[in-house]
Amino acid sequence: MTASGLGRVLVGFGLVIAACGALIWLFGALPRLPGDIYVQRRGFTLYIPVVGSLVLSLLLTLVLNLFFARR
Repeated sequence: MTASGLGRVLVGFGLVIAACGALIWLFGALPRLPGDIYVQRRGFTLYIPVVGSLVLSLLLTLVLNLFFARR
């Protein structure tokens, strides 16, 4: 990987992180999606973002495929 390619990847990651930060800032917190596991008991809360993890994985796969597509 050349220096310009590495720079492009770092800028892309920075933009993705900035977009995630802007969304959290605007909405206040990450939303709970249908399919996420949320259990609340007295003195205990369990939250497992199953659907959120799948959505994040899909988005990262698409973005990384755009950056690392062979030409």
